[in-house]
Amino acid sequence: MAEFSPAVARVGACPLRQNEESGFGGKGVRMAQARPSMQELIGRRRRAGFVGRSDERAAFRANLDVLPEDERHRFLFHVHGNAGVGKTFLVRELEQIARERGALTAYVDEGAGSVPEAMASISREFRRQGREFRKLEKALVMYRERRHEAEVVMAGLEPEPERPSAVTATAVRAGLAGLSMLPGAGPFVGAVDPAQLSQYAERVRRGLSARFGNQDDVQLVLSPERELTPGLLDELATVAASVPWIVLFFDTYERTGPFVDSWLQELMTTDRHGALPANVVVVTAGQRPFDAARWGGFADFVTHVPLGPFTEAEARGLLADRGVRDESVVAEVLRLTGGLPVLVSTLAEARPADPGDVGDPSADAVERFLKWERDPVRRGVALACAVPRRLDADVFRAVVDCEESGLDALYGWLRGLPFVDGRGGGVRYHDVVRAPMLRLQRARSPRGWGELQRRLAGAFGQWRGEHEGARDTEQLWADEEWRELRLAESYHRLCAGDREAVPEVLREFVHACAAGDATAQRWARALADAGEDADAESAARWGSELTQALGNGGVAAALGLLLHRAALDEPDRALAHAVRGAALRRGGAYTEALTAFASAIALDPGLARAYRGRALAHGELGDYQSALADMEQAVALAPDDPWSHAVRGEYHRMLRDHDEAIRHLDEAIRLDPAGDFAWASRGATHLARGELDSALDDLNQALELNPAYAWALARRARVWRARAEPARQLADLDRALALQPDWAWGRCERGDALRVAGRDEEALADYDRALALDPEYASAYASRGVSLANLGRHREGLADLDRAVRLRPEYPWAECRRGIVLLELGSPDAALAALGRARSLSPHDEWILEWHGRALAAVSDQQ
Repeated sequence: MAEFSPAVARVGACPLRQNEESGFGGKGVRMAQARPSMQELIGRRRRAGFVGRSDERAAFRANLDVLPEDERHRFLFHVHGNAGVGKTFLVRELEQIARERGALTAYVDEGAGSVPEAMASISREFRRQGREFRKLEKALVMYRERRHEAEVVMAGLEPEPERPSAVTATAVRAGLAGLSMLPGAGPFVGAVDPAQLSQYAERVRRGLSARFGNQDDVQLVLSPERELTPGLLDELATVAASVPWIVLFFDTYERTGPFVDSWLQELMTTDRHGALPANVVVVTAGQRPFDAARWGGFADFVTHVPLGPFTEAEARGLLADRGVRDESVVAEVLRLTGGLPVLVSTLAEARPADPGDVGDPSADAVERFLKWERDPVRRGVALACAVPRRLDADVFRAVVDCEESGLDALYGWLRGLPFVDGRGGGVRYHDVVRAPMLRLQRARSPRGWGELQRRLAGAFGQWRGEHEGARDTEQLWADEEWRELRLAESYHRLCAGDREAVPEVLREFVHACAAGDATAQRWARALADAGEDADAESAARWGSELTQALGNGGVAAALGLLLHRAALDEPDRALAHAVRGAALRRGGAYTEALTAFASAIALDPGLARAYRGRALAHGELGDYQSALADMEQAVALAPDDPWSHAVRGEYHRMLRDHDEAIRHLDEAIRLDPAGDFAWASRGATHLARGELDSALDDLNQALELNPAYAWALARRARVWRARAEPARQLADLDRALALQPDWAWGRCERGDALRVAGRDEEALADYDRALALDPEYASAYASRGVSLANLGRHREGLADLDRAVRLRPEYPWAECRRGIVLLELGSPDAALAALGRARSLSPHDEWILEWHGRALAAVSDQQ
């Protein structure tokens, strides 16, 4: 038995002297001198091998170093997690830590079935440590005697027309839902009729009053926690003065919580029963988190300790501690246990030397998860409902074979299981619980397993078909609900062992990649999951390799693997090349993207997606003529695609063919009035034609559709500039850069606006940022050169302008600005040469002509 140390930290009391004749006194010294018991020796060995949970132990230990008056101190720790994660083992370790700090501890588990029984457990535990609660124990003896007499009274009550239900009678007999706790409490909440309970309790009260004649005895039976708790608090107050801490542990809280939770909350947060000593710490441990409705307002004194499976490092540490180090054995243990501590420990104790020696612990795991459920129907439902990865009421009906009248009640029960996440309307099992349930079902009945998988695949296939309508493939893959149904159908076909399932899912993977990276990840995950859940090697291998490829190189890498290894037909291969090309283009690999699009077009010359993708790649490279040619072909193949019309219009705008641009953008808007890109592009085209009001209308519409459209904001800023409204110009540029801070063009635009406003110092910051983002940005060098010159830093400005014209030799504005700076530096000949080049590049620009004339005059004056 663990010894209480008299050398303890002071917490509002004098430390206990070893020769003090108190309830502990000499008896404790004599106990310390005795040989340890077998139980204590076993406990020491188990604690010596304790692996993991170091953060949780450290947090609890640190809390015992903080005085109760300190706001950092926590009075309540709640450990929670699924069965098998090691809650009880951790609680016992925390109890040992507390005792090592001189604490008096008590441990209560499901062996206690009521608050009085919990008090009896506490008293019994303290007595073992040399602290007797004699007054409380005497009161408990009286309670048990009176309770026995009350059972006799209740058994002999005269029958009445309105008999109480069995659960109502049980509630009163349990002493948990008496007159002070109507309409019910603990495990009876929602199961009793409050009116019936009140009537029956009143009959019991009358019977007890006649039996005892003493109302104190009646109250002791009907409200035992109210009558007994003040005595417990008095006893705790007495002992609290001579120990640093009192720590009360309530384990298996999913069983003890229904009757003790409300009592504990009252005990700790109200003075209804009296004062609880400040050096009491409570530790609870159960499968569920705390009831937020009851405890949510007391977060400042509660520490939540969620426990999950062991990390791989923790599991490996435990195995190594038991001598299990062979990598193949360790990998098999990790696979079969999911890191669940109780299973890792169980397999580690057998010290397997070969993967074949590692037994499947699924049956043990399932028994632990369903420990408290004895109804075979419910146990069967819990197992069967682990088969779908997610389920709702419709999927539940497809899984469970029972009378319709009982389905709702069963589904409600399932959603309340501690290892089930029922948020969001659906149900999902915790992975560490689901995996052994699946293995157990597959091993027990392979035919039953396959039949259930096929039934689910059929159900999801039917729902998918009902949802399709008359839409084409591309439209269906853009529909998230349809994708979810298709994915679930495919997963269950894979698990059923359908021979065509893997090739079909690989073809689906191409479309999933086209729908986006997240969808591609989900399809790869479904392959991997089906491989693991159904022990299907081909699906597992493809799932693993595709997941790894997506992680290393994204969709482009995954589709490259598929094109190299999978047996795809020509249309699917063409689509795979086109989707891969799009991914390469987004990653800036334009040359490789063009090759991929060419491969797609060679396999399927009618694939509009490939032409659209190649057009965008040409556009990114600045080859707008080639881009326009490909987009023309895309429009010819898909004339009702508004986006293709919009991009074709944008390319005409880039080529300054504004009339054609307007024509195609009009068509894009007609086909899709909600297309913000088409409105913005048409607004920019109107701006280029000097039609400021039309430009403003279109850009306003684009921003109405998409307020976070940075490019439209920057284009509207140019409209404000043309209308000489600098405040609005800067406001739009500020908004654009708040949305897209790493946008070099936007930075340069705002720098120009600041420079024109005479705020050159601020402008320099934007130019610097633009050049950090794009070191080859000629316009940013030219603009920064002008601002530097405006600030009197002519040599630095000239260097930037020189760099601008080297990057862009045909840049009349930069050449003109070079000439102006050279004039200011007193070099009229060089200035005249620069301004002459600017004039030849832009012969009709009056501003350039004016400065060229000034340079001529300066050269003449010099001569």
